[in-house]
Amino acid sequence: MCGRYALALRPSEVRHQLEQLHMPVNEAPDDEGVRQTYNFAPGYHGLVYRADEAHNGTQYKLQAMRWGLIPFWTKRNPDYGSMIKTINCRDDSLYEDRGMWTSMKKRKRCIVVAQGFYEWLKKNNGKEKIPHFTKRKDGQMMCFAGLWDCVQYEADSEEKIFTYTIITTDSNKQLHFLHDRMPVILENGTEAITTWLDPNRTEWSMDLQSLLKPFEGELECYPVTKDVGKVGNNSPSFLIPINSAANKNNIANFFGNQRNASKTKKDEALLGGVEQDSQKGLKTEHDDNETRETTNRVEGSEDNAPLPVPALLPSSTGHDSRGVKRERSEEEDGNTADGSPSKTPAKKGKTRSAVSNGSAARGSPAKGDGSRKITSFFGK
Repeated sequence: MCGRYALALRPSEVRHQLEQLHMPVNEAPDDEGVRQTYNFAPGYHGLVYRADEAHNGTQYKLQAMRWGLIPFWTKRNPDYGSMIKTINCRDDSLYEDRGMWTSMKKRKRCIVVAQGFYEWLKKNNGKEKIPHFTKRKDGQMMCFAGLWDCVQYEADSEEKIFTYTIITTDSNKQLHFLHDRMPVILENGTEAITTWLDPNRTEWSMDLQSLLKPFEGELECYPVTKDVGKVGNNSPSFLIPINSAANKNNIANFFGNQRNASKTKKDEALLGGVEQDSQKGLKTEHDDNETRETTNRVEGSEDNAPLPVPALLPSSTGHDSRGVKRERSEEEDGNTADGSPSKTPAKKGKTRSAVSNGSAARGSPAKGDGSRKITSFFGK
């Protein structure tokens, strides 16, 4: 799953980096029009890279969109709890040519730009959750495969709301210890991105489906401060390993500064020196315009995403059928991503989340359209 990521670059910086990677940008928003944050949460407006077919050929552009896809056929603005369920889209939910993603996967594919993403490692049977940050080892931006859509609630309204979702797949070997899912990361400046964005490909094909796979490049993953667990917190220290010498909040550095100061200052001056030194470090900033909430507002994103319909690939493709494993929702686990107990009591009985694939995992066919549960949130 992917419920939080980092994008602290201005659109002009992103545009420059994309062009350096031979990914042209014909249009981009102003720097003031998109949020730059080390703690990017659902509902924020991020940068999406997509392509349109024009009279003078394919035009590529960066566009500001809101994270949490709202289908075009939605009649009214969904609440936060409904929107949060579509921040991720499972790759295996795209096999069948039906469901809520059908129109998006054919004509509305995009790239979601990020510097890296966060995931919480569960320890002590889920009682403790440690945030980890994952980025490309070469320091380049990450290009997540995504889908987008545009909705107008009133036919005569000029307001158009653009939203997007990030596609996830099985974790690669490097990240399997952390979570069994990860965002689909396409290699920068390659034919894979050109194929994914091609506006002339208006039918879903195995060429497109085959792009949705675990990342094969080198990644760097390490634990970071738990301050990232609060929505609205923002600091460059979120990208620094918690045990790094560069992390001013590291306890080893704290006592190291104490020892150095004690050589030249008395005890009373020492306390002032430590306090002064600590203020030179990277601080966590709190956005006054944001409600500071724990990660229980962004957890369970993919776990509540539309139910994928199990299907066998045609034998001519050479692919084997893919079983879909049942994933427990955060509500079932009873904990949030930052390790605190969930405010929502664990469900009992046969109740399960929208992606609880119990029947699919046992090999029995799903009944009806797998997207029916999620579409009910938007169709009212």
